[in-house]
Amino acid sequence: MIEPNPDHPIVVAPFAGTVVVAHGGTVIAETRHALALHESTYPVVYYVPKADVAQAFLVPSDHSTHCPYKGDASYWSVEIAGTRIENAVWSYERPLPGVSAIKDYLAFYPKKLTVTATEAGRAA
Repeated sequence: MIEPNPDHPIVVAPFAGTVVVAHGGTVIAETRHALALHESTYPVVYYVPKADVAQAFLVPSDHSTHCPYKGDASYWSVEIAGTRIENAVWSYERPLPGVSAIKDYLAFYPKKLTVTATEAGRAA
């Protein structure tokens, strides 16, 4: 376990806007309660409350990964109209203390799904 630090900062903050996750024309998640996770030099990752995700599209996966800063990640594939997008969604069920705010939130790979974040007050 490594805590976020000046050499590898991680900041989790409420996102002031709307996040929509879709595949084709099907919306998988939509929320005004997302968290934005800024980690070191990586692109921002939006975490969506599980309650704002259409769970019917998620299929549990055996895949898992470990991050020394965030903990062990569980994965889900997305299945829409017979098409399965493998390991497109992840969550830290028991995140490490430095990122505890992301517990009960899901994140989505933008290379596998369309993740659109629109800041409040800005046109889409």
